Amino acid sequence: MTIESPATMEMEMEATGAAVSLPEKPQFQPLKPHEMSDGRVQFRKVSVPPHRYSPLKKAWIDIYTPVYEQMKVDIRMNLKARKVELKTRSDTPDVGNLQKCADFVQAFMLGFDIVDTVALLRLDELYIESFEIKDVKTLRGEHLSRAIGRLSGKGGKTKFAIENATKTRIVIADTKIHILGSFSSIKVARDSLCSLILGSPAGKVYSKLRAVSARLAERF
Repeated sequence: MTIESPATMEMEMEATGAAVSLPEKPQFQPLKPHEMSDGRVQFRKVSVPPHRYSPLKKAWIDIYTPVYEQMKVDIRMNLKARKVELKTRSDTPDVGNLQKCADFVQAFMLGFDIVDTVALLRLDELYIESFEIKDVKTLRGEHLSRAIGRLSGKGGKTKFAIENATKTRIVIADTKIHILGSFSSIKVARDSLCSLILGSPAGKVYSKLRAVSARLAERF
């Protein structure tokens, strides 16, 4: 029994003139975002706290425009349920846009300015972290009031200094603290705020902040 080499087999096939045609490679069109979820429309709902109802009314156009026109996500205010409702459209370029818009609206509800919250739509590395003063130290009565005073400083000076040094935005709402920024910036700002809650004087926190900010600037 003789085994023919592949080369001789090819020559024989050419000689006989039998052209072997392989089936064409299938061409699949890329799926559209709404097709990825089997064509199902996706929803998000964001509750509106009572104290943010009036600011939402005033800033509605500023919220609606980037969400509807740039992110291609439907948005409406449900007056009965007091919730902002978001929904994907057939022309939404990315499914992740829905979650970005929900985070954007949620950030506004927490008390951040529209100018700052719009960054959540444009940058991927931004986060919001929230914690309470009692998570750091259990304070009551005047001790709690003084801790809140230390966090803000005279005329908000301490808060602004931490914001500018760490490139973050901070909202102090009663005993709750919300920080908007990148992961490393939030960590530095949180450490500074925790030091103030625990009783460190503002001067000591400033000097530590300057050192940390200089180190971060060198790294980048």
